[in-house]
Amino acid sequence: MAKDSVDVCIIGSGAGGAPLALELGRAGFKVVVLEKGAWYQQADFVHDEIMNSRRNFFMPLPWDEPHLWRTEGQPYARTNEAWTANCVGGGTVHMSGYFYRLKPIDFRQKTELGAPKGSNVVDWPITYKDLAPYYDKAEAELGVSGNAVPHPFAEPRSGNYPLPPLAEHPVSAEIDKAAKSLGWHAIPTARGILSKPYRGRDACVYCTLCGSYGCEHGAKSSTAASLIPAAIATGNVELRPKCMAKEITVDAKGLAKSVIYLDADGVEQEQPARIIVSSCTAVESARLLLNSKSSRFPNGLGNDNGLVGKNLLFSSFGQSKATFSVAKRGAELPWLTANMPFVNRSLQDFYVMPDDRFGFRKGGTLGFMWAHPNPIFAAVGIARKGENGVFGKALKDKLRTYRDSRVLEFEIYGEFLSNDSTYVGVDPNVKDKFGLPVAAITIKRHPLDFTMTKFLVDRGEEVLQAMNPDKVDRVGTAGETTILQGGTCRFGKDAATSVLDADCRSHVVKNLYVVDGSFLPTSGGVPLTLTIAANSFRVAQKMVASLKK
Repeated sequence: MAKDSVDVCIIGSGAGGAPLALELGRAGFKVVVLEKGAWYQQADFVHDEIMNSRRNFFMPLPWDEPHLWRTEGQPYARTNEAWTANCVGGGTVHMSGYFYRLKPIDFRQKTELGAPKGSNVVDWPITYKDLAPYYDKAEAELGVSGNAVPHPFAEPRSGNYPLPPLAEHPVSAEIDKAAKSLGWHAIPTARGILSKPYRGRDACVYCTLCGSYGCEHGAKSSTAASLIPAAIATGNVELRPKCMAKEITVDAKGLAKSVIYLDADGVEQEQPARIIVSSCTAVESARLLLNSKSSRFPNGLGNDNGLVGKNLLFSSFGQSKATFSVAKRGAELPWLTANMPFVNRSLQDFYVMPDDRFGFRKGGTLGFMWAHPNPIFAAVGIARKGENGVFGKALKDKLRTYRDSRVLEFEIYGEFLSNDSTYVGVDPNVKDKFGLPVAAITIKRHPLDFTMTKFLVDRGEEVLQAMNPDKVDRVGTAGETTILQGGTCRFGKDAATSVLDADCRSHVVKNLYVVDGSFLPTSGGVPLTLTIAANSFRVAQKMVASLKK
């Protein structure tokens, strides 16, 4: 059944879709936002590890809605890798809220550092200067707390963060000392969490369960807590939860005409619009476009050059942990018994290397934090499995030791070099519960990713060792963070080598936009949520001006 046409239909309500909806609503345009997931309220967010982390409250179950995953040359396996939260607000609802900006070098990486052999790194069609005002806007609209301090890789800013920093655990000062002793610069980590009441939202209450959970106080700066309510308040934006987009249709001229979707009751509906925007995550937007086939676009909507789904990006990941015994070291290290949850320290001294003596030029960020307190996750990790499994008294002893410990860890957010062998397709032989072909992900890591990640992990372990822990355990140096994703609809100036133009509009379908991480040509060395939101505010200004004409 066809609905009345609107000015803009946006598919997805996360970091990409919500800013656009807000700005269009403020400008007086009629907008419909289709969201695949539920519209959770603050009362729905409870500290239940099983519900949040081990069921389908956020992520779909792989037997209902699988992604297919393989390394190049291997068979596909069903997984829920590369899903983010399926709910109003998307991944911003369960994020930890680490809000970094990219650096000017990220926009000119090929020109400044070159493209390593085997990669297809390109420059962006815009500069940091183009995006900077929208970083300011995104930080203000979402609500970001922090303290911008000088350091070797500090990006240009017009001012400090809109909110003061959150209260920090005293271990932060210990990290500062350790980094300084090594000649490096520990810097405060900005957070998408309110340090004081802001725009009708409550401040953080400093519970220990932030990442992987929704915020029951609205203090986490998800789009569900910040931008979506403001968009609806304009009176011009309608949000429809539990609506699964199946296809974007086109008219006789090859322009986007409507979105075919299944509503909350499973009934097929059609929403026509002057402009259609996909913001479903890089993996799912590629899937939607590839599944939107027609006589004009037999290989998928806007896919004349075959690049939809190509150049998939994640974030390179590495991790190590330092353990301190509270019983043995509490008197010596009184900060061990403090209960504040936030460490909020980062290291960016190795964001870009001055030369290639260590085998790479583009690095990334180390983020320090306390180990996540989920007890089931911790117990499963301690017990392990197979030949390395621990049982009985040995397991109980390890659990007692864990309960007596404070575990400080760091994670790496590293450059993920794009290449021709990492991409998203669709598999017509495997369908989800909606009857739609699922996303099929093929990954091949560039070897420099691992060289870089190991180097950063080595440096992070030097900081941990300088704090004199009881032990340091390396978790890994060859992972990827799949909730940080981009690249599948790369933007650029040349229609032959990119899917979108510099305003995130399809080169081929002039009223089709993609505003999630799909547009990203490179991954950067930081989490990408703030950049996606900032870019969406930038695109919104362009779209509003175009519609007003």
